[in-house]
This record gives sequence, C-alpha cells and structure tokens, in this order.
Amino acid sequence: FQFCSFPMEWSLDLANMSRVQEFILLGLSARQGIRDILFVVFLALYLLTLLENTLVIFLIRTHPELHKPMYFFLGNLSCLEMSYVSVTMPSLLVGLRASPCHVPFTVCIIQFFLFISLIGTKCTLLASMAYDHYVAICRPLHYPLLMRPQVCLSLAMTSWLGGLLVSVVKTTCIASLSYCGPNVLNHFFCDVSPLLNLSCTHVALTELVDFVSAIVTFCGTLLVALASYAAIGRAVLRMPSAAARCKAFSTCASHLTVVGIFYSVVLFMYSRPSRVEPTNLNKVLSVIYTVATPICSPIVYCLRNREVHAALQKTLHPRRVSSGRTDISCP
Repeated sequence: FQFCSFPMEWSLDLANMSRVQEFILLGLSARQGIRDILFVVFLALYLLTLLENTLVIFLIRTHPELHKPMYFFLGNLSCLEMSYVSVTMPSLLVGLRASPCHVPFTVCIIQFFLFISLIGTKCTLLASMAYDHYVAICRPLHYPLLMRPQVCLSLAMTSWLGGLLVSVVKTTCIASLSYCGPNVLNHFFCDVSPLLNLSCTHVALTELVDFVSAIVTFCGTLLVALASYAAIGRAVLRMPSAAARCKAFSTCASHLTVVGIFYSVVLFMYSRPSRVEPTNLNKVLSVIYTVATPICSPIVYCLRNREVHAALQKTLHPRRVSSGRTDISCP
C-alpha cells in the first residue's frame, strides 16, 4: 500500500511544482525607444480619459437640468469607462516602463474577471442607450412612462449584474485550467486567447463556453441596438420636416458611431474560436476598444452636447451666467 501511494504523492507534488505561479506580459513593443514614446503617449491618454469622464459625472450630478434618462445612462457609461481603462492601462504602462511585465497568477485572473465583467456591462449599457433613443424618437408621448427612473435604474442594474454574471462563468472556466508552462503572454493584459494558448489541459469545453457566452452577450445586445436603430430610421424617414429629420439623426449619430466601432472590433476579437495565435493585430485592435473608445466617448456623447456644454459654461463662469440673467431681467 505504501509502495502504491508513493508515486501518487510524488505526481501530485510534481504537478504543484510545475503549476505556473506568474505570467509574463510582453506588452506592445520590445524596442526601448518606442516603449519610452508610447509610455508618455498612453499615460497622457489615461489621465485625459479619467479627467473627461470625471468631468461628465460631475456635471450630470451637479446640474438638475441634466437629471434625465439619457444623461443617467451617460453617467453610468462614464463610470464604466473609467473603471474599464483602469483595469487594462496600468499593466500596459508597467509593461512599457519595465518590459517584460511579471504578473502573479491571482492578479492575472482578477484582471481577467474585471475586464470581462466591464466589457459585458458596456455591451448591455450601449443596448439600453439605443432603446432610450428609440423610445425618445419613436414613442415620445410615452417616454416619461417607459423611461421613468425605476426603469432606468433597472436597466442600469441589469447591465452591471449581467456583465458580472457572464464574467463569473468565464473566469471560473479559465481559472480551472492547468497552466504548466510556458508562461509568456503575447499581450499587454490577461485576455482570453493568450490564456487559453498557455493551458496544458484540454480546453474544448472552455472554448465552447467562452464562444457561446460571447455570442449571447455581444450578438444579443447588438441585435437590440440594431432593432432600435432600424425602428428609429423608419420613424425619421417619415418625418415631414427636414429640420426634424436632421435633429433626430444628429441625436443618434454619435451613439451609432461608437456602437459601430466598438462592436465591430469586439465581435472580431471574441466571437470566434478563442484559441487563436496571438498577433500584433490583436494587440492593436485591443488598444482601440480599451484605450481609444474610452477617451472618445465623452467627447462624442457629452462635450458636443448643447445641454452639457451649457452646464460646463455655468460651472466655469458662474458669475458671467448670473450677470447675464440679471441683465435680461432688468428693464
């Protein structure tokens, strides 16, 4: 009995010793000169993203005229973008400053969990915003009822909890795999495909779960957004006034642009068999939806909006606005 148990204990000890304890992220570039330039650029973009989205949240919370369903969703989106970029950008910056970047296994799994949760939340939140535009344009008389505060809060909570649920399932599958080495990830953060490529166990079931969850999350929310905008398009084309059509299209153009860029890149990255070889193209596309869209969203959605711009002017020049009101009221 002792003779038979010894090889089993020895194999278990060997498995524990061979399990990967950390991952090495190669980052965006291996050339020192390019890394220094990219570090300055991405650090500036990161700080600008935080500043933009913080400003949007501050304006929405401090100005009663912005307490509307559309700005409620924009506030959630700004909070999401700050969290979203703060999950991936630190490892990108560390990798550029001290490449390669060594990340403990637990930290890598936590980063993966947060990233998947936030990207799932963003998909559902964008679909909720498309539905809000649909109700505002196609059913304006029912808008106060259909988009009352309780409904908006329910849609926002569904977005956050839905992303969390999807992330729990995908992270459980990824974390349950065995990683025996090598431990080098050709990426700047812990993503699905690079982790699956390093697994030394059978990953067919994990690939299936990841693929199905990606299709349900991305394609399901995309269909909601497309159906909303198809109905909006029909309603706008029936408007008799050219000015009304132009106003309706300008209202939806910004959201439709961000949705198109975000979904086209994300669907290419995740709605396919996940065990694909990492390439520089994958890293470039990852930069688009992890860095470019968070910094562009406040500009596209809010800072070009007249009501937000007026609220910003009130915040920056409160005396000028109050004196202007006094001059108008005086005979």
